[in-house]
Amino acid sequence: MPNPFNQQIIDEFRANKGRVGGPFAGSTLILLTTRGARSGRPHTTPLGPLPDGDRLLVIASAAGAPHHPDWFHNIRTNPQVTVETGAETYEATAIPLTGEDRDKAFARAAADDPGWSDYQSKTTRTIPVVALVRVSAD
Repeated sequence: MPNPFNQQIIDEFRANKGRVGGPFAGSTLILLTTRGARSGRPHTTPLGPLPDGDRLLVIASAAGAPHHPDWFHNIRTNPQVTVETGAETYEATAIPLTGEDRDKAFARAAADDPGWSDYQSKTTRTIPVVALVRVSAD
């Protein structure tokens, strides 16, 4: 179960086709549903995506906490996720970026929003960047 703050955002997002108010008014959000690494149960998290061609990038910042967020641990165990944009819902594969790909994507995100650099400065871990690649419907 998401924390009460996230649950409120999730409920508002779903009720308003992707639009939310409060501190995220005017922001683009997605809902990412992962499967618990141990439980296998679905867990939904609101995240700010960064469009990147035919995929979305999300950043596992945990606001600069010393540990990766739970959703990142979940995708390392099961990379199959569900993405809700407000306009559509689709299945995707979550792929953590590495090396230069990660660094370039993070630099691009930080150029758009310096808050990402602030989060990185709060922790010694390298904050992961994850590509969400739509699974084709075949």
